[in-house]
Amino acid sequence: MNEVIVGHISEFPERSGRVFRMGTLELAMFKLSDGTVKAIDNLCPHKQGKLSEGIVCDHHVFCPLHDRKINLHDGLVQAPDDGCVETYRVEVDGGGIVILFLKDGLGTKVS
Repeated sequence: MNEVIVGHISEFPERSGRVFRMGTLELAMFKLSDGTVKAIDNLCPHKQGKLSEGIVCDHHVFCPLHDRKINLHDGLVQAPDDGCVETYRVEVDGGGIVILFLKDGLGTKVS
């Protein structure tokens, strides 16, 4: 597991998407109203809409292309639609540093 510092919590606007790129990996990161930060793949499984451009409500993001509702906790597309996106563990330390945890080898492939 690799730890990547992605910024300070003050750099994450509440309920707006922020893009994180590393190699071929592109994630959408969101600071929720409870102060937690969530990270998911930045492409909707339906038509590859950029989820970082979606609207956040509670712990869901709505795809900007076709309004698919995706749970930011587990990445599942909500019924009546289906599908899922990968989720990534994120922690905010006591100093407000946002740390993303990636599986070994993930994002290191350069395109």
